[in-house]
Amino acid sequence: MDEKYRTLVEKLTNEKKTIATMESCTGGGVANQITNIEGASDILKFSAVTYSNEYKIKMGVSKEVIDTYSVYSMETAMEMSYHISLFTLSDYGVGITGKLNRIDKENPFGKDNTVFVSIYDKEKDLYYNSSLEVAKASRRENKELVLERIVDILLFVLAYDVEKEKRDYFNVYKK
Repeated sequence: MDEKYRTLVEKLTNEKKTIATMESCTGGGVANQITNIEGASDILKFSAVTYSNEYKIKMGVSKEVIDTYSVYSMETAMEMSYHISLFTLSDYGVGITGKLNRIDKENPFGKDNTVFVSIYDKEKDLYYNSSLEVAKASRRENKELVLERIVDILLFVLAYDVEKEKRDYFNVYKK
């Protein structure tokens, strides 16, 4: 996984693009993976760990979206990716939310052991969305699975040509 994040940092650096993350269940894991790579300060603008609904909302996520779809939903992940990009003026915003091996009494809605990932591409005004079921025995193992999926999505996004490619692996949405 380290090599993939190294490739990500190199590609973003070469393209003079920036990224910011709003992470919930990964607890800053994406930002950590990026900052393990030399040169990360050239591409990582900001990272927020918004573990609570309160701070997701303070960062711009619509309370109505959370109330309507749940904090554990693709709609919330999309709000997260968009608003972190907007807040930081980054080329790419990453939003991650989901449940890992725990039932959340404060947020009873949303699927258990499902993580929602949204990457917002400001230049193309597109969202790249993916959800994944996490069924490993520990939170750490599930986080590693999610971090691997996220870097795969990001590398795909950097190579994606909207006009030429149609892939089923991700759901791509125009804002």
